[in-house]
Amino acid sequence: MADFGRTLMLLGIVLVVVGGGLWLAGAAGARIPFLGRLPGDIHVQRDNWSFYFPLTTSILVSVVLTLILALLSRR
Repeated sequence: MADFGRTLMLLGIVLVVVGGGLWLAGAAGARIPFLGRLPGDIHVQRDNWSFYFPLTTSILVSVVLTLILALLSRR
């Protein structure tokens, strides 16, 4: 049980560090040029409103994170 708690603490720290880095990079104006503008991302714009759903971007990020976590989980 102690190992599980340690793993959760480590994961939380990693998420805070990555989230803070992304937040600071966004505040500084840094962008990943292709992320969020891929073919398959849904963007609807009308007179008074707009709707944006990054479908392809979400799938791409999910696949990359799955591969990274699969490689890290092998011992």
